[in-house]
Amino acid sequence: MIKSSSSAALILFVAASAATAEDARQLDAHEHGVGQLDIAFDGNQIAMELHAPGADIVGFEYAAQSAEDRAKVDAAVASLARPLDLFAVPAAAGCSVVQASASLESEEDHDDHEEHAEDGHKDEDHAHDEGHDHDGHDDHADGEKHEGHDDHEEHAEDAGHTEFHAEYMLDCAAPDQATLIEFAYFDTFPNALELEVQVITDKGATAFEVLRDAPTLDLRDMF
Repeated sequence: MIKSSSSAALILFVAASAATAEDARQLDAHEHGVGQLDIAFDGNQIAMELHAPGADIVGFEYAAQSAEDRAKVDAAVASLARPLDLFAVPAAAGCSVVQASASLESEEDHDDHEEHAEDGHKDEDHAHDEGHDHDGHDDHADGEKHEGHDDHEEHAEDAGHTEFHAEYMLDCAAPDQATLIEFAYFDTFPNALELEVQVITDKGATAFEVLRDAPTLDLRDMF
């Protein structure tokens, strides 16, 4: 089991590494064939975070509608939840998976969450100010509710691109032996062409591009 404090530290560590590459990635955001992978080494643990366009993983980017589409998404999520099958490290590193999660997200997910949270605060403020005007409050509440519902349906209809997101935590007996990572990821997902990789070790942060035609990441200079 990972201690919560250690897990939180690694999450912040990965977030910091991602931030340093954010500007560079902006131009390539959601480019078909290109995903992003962040890797952070900290003590005996390796934290990884993957973002990949839906088209790279399942061949489409619309919300799954048919049973066949849903089956493809389920199979992809199951594959993405096995990081060492996708990103193989040398046996000498002695790595095992202690945490892995994968999901399919739409572009609207985070924006909608923030927007609704802000609307919720506004509604609470209004309820506090108008607490004694029950009729006015009820009318406003009903109006907000219907409007929010309509907006939600609109967003659902307009949702376009989807993205797979996965997070991993590995525990390794000798993480400095994880010097060559073999990207079986490209064999598993034929539409994927490239992963932009950001790696952080005690020596600092370095950006790499791993291509389908050269699916090996050499990290010997990072230790």
